Amino acid sequence: MRTFPPLLFRSVCTSMVRLMLASLALLGTTAWADLYNDVERLIRNGQYDRASQISDTRLKQAPNDPQMRLLRSRIFDAQGQVDEAIGLLESLTLEFPELPEPHNNLAVLYARQGRTQEALDSLNKALLARPDYTMALENLGDMHLGLALQAYQRASAIPAAPASIGRKATAIAPLLQR
Repeated sequence: MRTFPPLLFRSVCTSMVRLMLASLALLGTTAWADLYNDVERLIRNGQYDRASQISDTRLKQAPNDPQMRLLRSRIFDAQGQVDEAIGLLESLTLEFPELPEPHNNLAVLYARQGRTQEALDSLNKALLARPDYTMALENLGDMHLGLALQAYQRASAIPAAPASIGRKATAIAPLLQR
């Protein structure tokens, strides 16, 4: 959930006005959080048309909303519009390089297309933005395991390859199945 910066108040505001403004800000943030949660729930439930309608409405109001654009990219992907999802994520990574999620999601789409180096680069950018981002760390580990498996499989196809290569490939393969 995206958090918004706290409101800055002028020093001339009375404490009552500050309290009222803070309450209004909290209500507004809660309303937006509910909107994002609704779209997220619709995506999880496969209700992509409704999620798309809500996200389109929000993006007409606030076309630069990074969280809704990220959700919109997930809708595109779920609907098989991968190029649109990639384009949206690429624009998000350029406009908001400090956000790790667009980099991570872009890496997933690149990896699915076999664009391994681009996927690795995107994961590293996600981790540069947030070194403790566990999802990107897990995806990076999976990418490296997948590359190791490919190397072991290629090596085991070579005549007179040591048996240890096959054992390593056999040990890695189950780790990549989800």
